[in-house]
Amino acid sequence: MSRVALLFRSSLSVFAFALMLMQSSLSVASNNLPDFTKLFEDVSPAVVNISTLSKPKNRQPIYGPGSEDLPEIFRRYFGIPLPDGREGGKARPMSLGSGFIISADGYILTNNHVVDGADTIIVRLSDRSEQEAKLVGADKRSDLALLKINADRRLPVVKLSESDSVKPGQWVAAIGSPFNFEYSITKGIVSALNRSLPSDNYVPFIQTDVPINPGNSGGPLLNMDGEVIGINSQIFTRSGGFMGLSFAIPVAHVSWAVEQLKEKGYVTRGWLGVAIQDVDRELAESFNLERPMGALINQVLPGGPADKAKLHPGDVIIRFNGRDIKNSGILPMTVGVVKPGDEAKVEFIRQGERKTIMVEVGELPDEKHSPEPSAEPTLQKNRLGVQIAELDQDYRNKLGLDDKVKGLVVIDIMPGTGRSIGLRQGDVITDLNNIRLESVKDFNEVVADLPEQRSISMRVIRNGNPGYITFRLAE
Repeated sequence: MSRVALLFRSSLSVFAFALMLMQSSLSVASNNLPDFTKLFEDVSPAVVNISTLSKPKNRQPIYGPGSEDLPEIFRRYFGIPLPDGREGGKARPMSLGSGFIISADGYILTNNHVVDGADTIIVRLSDRSEQEAKLVGADKRSDLALLKINADRRLPVVKLSESDSVKPGQWVAAIGSPFNFEYSITKGIVSALNRSLPSDNYVPFIQTDVPINPGNSGGPLLNMDGEVIGINSQIFTRSGGFMGLSFAIPVAHVSWAVEQLKEKGYVTRGWLGVAIQDVDRELAESFNLERPMGALINQVLPGGPADKAKLHPGDVIIRFNGRDIKNSGILPMTVGVVKPGDEAKVEFIRQGERKTIMVEVGELPDEKHSPEPSAEPTLQKNRLGVQIAELDQDYRNKLGLDDKVKGLVVIDIMPGTGRSIGLRQGDVITDLNNIRLESVKDFNEVVADLPEQRSISMRVIRNGNPGYITFRLAE
């Protein structure tokens, strides 16, 4: 055998061996991917499609001249009289979302926004039978709704996870009806935990990259054991469709709320009676904190639990009822699950000193809107590039402020620090560097002692809403 042939055969053997290794490696990799077949078979019978009907709020014709030429299908759908005088049909149900059965006697969980404002709620089961559902209770703040259908048999149910061990990186799946494509399963991983969203301060959302679209709302988010770990609720999108950011209400929050919805039709939450904001690097420096952390109190509501416990604006809450408050988003949801009337331990920092008090938690009231102020400018002077006036009764009336509010009204802003930090006419300055201000004299004395090359905090009330801003003195 020639040397060339020998080399060729050797090369072939090496190539074949490498190919075997590659195939073996690919086989192992593919075997490690999750299989959702059994999960879908076990859980999907307990998932339902939800649609609603609402009576028209305004029966005035909306088509005007030419509506007599509309096709019959449009007339039937929108309830417009037919040419022969017959009434058009009622609006057909629209598929709005999903839900899942949590008890064999017919209790179903979904999102509040799926059924909000509905006159009739239709539930379609996995065998394609339909039933009208009763709304047992709803909670807008957590976007939960509990429905009930009459069960003529034991219905299939989901299993709610009892574990609190959801972790970023774990596989999860969703079953629902995106764009009315019923019983679609999608998968992904948990991206993050305890997300606070602007529209829902009382829910510690699970963030995932599971493809969720309109129609998935209210459906289950499942772990690999087929247990419900959350309810798919929201997506972040600029297109109306999925963009890689999905948010689910965690099952621990769901279980806590369901018992209240079943018992009384609504959810009560704990309330501290404060307005708060995040602590950024500049605020941390001005409040002498080691690092950005906690929830900064910028308003204490008169007569509320925090007021009775002697908490003050400028206090930074770092721990509540044994839980670390790493940012302001964690505090409302932590307070919310405490039963009104119970006592809670609050740890906070005041002027650099760590303190602890006990607070009797109140009940969260309905939301109220702050009045819009209408301040009229006059003139007076001061140093920071702002012209100020003491807050008398006339200004309080114009700005819609309580008699207990003390501070200085911004009348005009000149070039300098005041303009650069975004102060406006009608703003009320109540604190500088955590020092209360009640007079122009107080203001001048504090301003004279403000440090250079260091963050300075200022508490401002604007449109009835307090907040802290930070700045450095203009050179």
